Amino acid sequence: MEASTILEGLDEAQRRAATTLQGPVRIIAGAGAGKTRTVTRRIAYACATGAWDASRTLAVTFSVKAAAEMRARLTMLGVAGQVTAATFHSAALRQLRGVWMDICEAPFPHLVEDQRDLVVRAFTRASGRSGMDPTAARDVQAEINWAKISMVSVEDYAHVAELAGRVPPAGLDAKHFADIYDAYEQEKTGRGEIDFDDILLLTCHVLDDFPDAAAQIRSSIGWLTVDEYQDVSPLQHRLMTLWLGEGERGALNRNICVVGDPAQTIYSFAGASSYDLLAFADEFGPLSADIGLGTDYRSTARIVDYANTVLAASPDRQDYLMLTSARETGARIERTVYDSDQEEAQAVAARIAQMVAHDGVRASDCAILTRINAQQRLCCAALRSEGLRHRVRRDTGWQTSTLSNETAQRQALLEALGIAAGLDTPAPGETSVPQDATDAAAKPEPEDSGVTVSTIHAAKGLEFKHVFLIGCSEGLLPYGAPAPGDALEEERRLMYVAVTRAEDSLHLSYARSKDGYGAQRRRASRFLV
Repeated sequence: MEASTILEGLDEAQRRAATTLQGPVRIIAGAGAGKTRTVTRRIAYACATGAWDASRTLAVTFSVKAAAEMRARLTMLGVAGQVTAATFHSAALRQLRGVWMDICEAPFPHLVEDQRDLVVRAFTRASGRSGMDPTAARDVQAEINWAKISMVSVEDYAHVAELAGRVPPAGLDAKHFADIYDAYEQEKTGRGEIDFDDILLLTCHVLDDFPDAAAQIRSSIGWLTVDEYQDVSPLQHRLMTLWLGEGERGALNRNICVVGDPAQTIYSFAGASSYDLLAFADEFGPLSADIGLGTDYRSTARIVDYANTVLAASPDRQDYLMLTSARETGARIERTVYDSDQEEAQAVAARIAQMVAHDGVRASDCAILTRINAQQRLCCAALRSEGLRHRVRRDTGWQTSTLSNETAQRQALLEALGIAAGLDTPAPGETSVPQDATDAAAKPEPEDSGVTVSTIHAAKGLEFKHVFLIGCSEGLLPYGAPAPGDALEEERRLMYVAVTRAEDSLHLSYARSKDGYGAQRRRASRFLV
């Protein structure tokens, strides 16, 4: 494709981002602002003009789906076969495999397929007891993952946990958790295995301590783009800086572009933080360009105004980009109160059925968003009673309503190895699988999928013409009873992400009580503005 053609259709801010090709660039991209379009056009334009060597261009993102979409767009622009677009883990895994024989005589380790089994073995090894509770095993696994992506060693865990006010899982004290963490590492090493986080840790080790191998890896990265930069963990940030190389005056390679949105930071529980995005100019400045993409091409003006109002009440509002809609005013936002959770689910399903039957709306244009997984059961039952096909977005990906249990479990196992996670905040008794994974086992989404039932976390990056956000009450959204501070602000950002999934219509609702009879009455969410 001709270079000039690549830039067609970009607005002024997008064009500036796409044509600033050297040096550090930060792009703050609001919801619906054409982030992926801008980034892929920037890469394609740089390669088409000869400013970049496509074979030394690396773009990393956080999910297999996002990486696949980036590759698809780059294919349409004529450069996908040369540019590397991948998750952090798959890019690092390729690099490790490329230098392994030069730095180690042992065979390349196996990737752990069942991390929970390894945790159970570690518990038995550390405590001398068998029969670890499955919920405790999930919680311990999540805490080990957090420690590793936060670069907290076994020896430092107790001290860091105390400083961070972090309570170890499963009723363990910090010392006993550290013992299990240590046993987990020993079990893994003894079996010749690595887990997903070890891919990044080992790559960092190679870049730190093996100069020749490090030079080989760095020579393959002339231009680096990092998508969803507000979600980087300390470990991913460390790997990124090592890819660029470190000199006395900072990064040796300053050709880095980071893209993100502080208002969409919703994975703090998994170690993500918008700090690096907000502090990018301090770390890499002076910047060649610092660009805000604030025009929302996705949502109607009413939806965008509502999203802006949600953020305007935040004490951190100065960090957030206020959006302007490029669309018409649109339908009014509906707010409805029901007597019970079941009534809410049935009414939403009936409304979707009516839209499908009489308004020419496709079922796949509609989404029901929930704060936690437990809300989804009633929604699925109500959709089935209306004869509506649906799919559920969970930690391990899509599950359609027509899959058998055995098929669903097998698909979940495959997708757990291949799809980025951290899709649903662990409420009490819940955990998530590793935040990011390799590209190897990605599965395509079913085409005729019907209504989407999804947690807000799982819906990030998706968009639907019609969104029904249920459970908009105190205790659910925001979840629990967070005091003013980081936890409450994360819930506010979740509300913002949920609202900005909607293109044409937004329906907000909650139930006064769980079953309609309880004495405890729910109050409307503070985010219902």
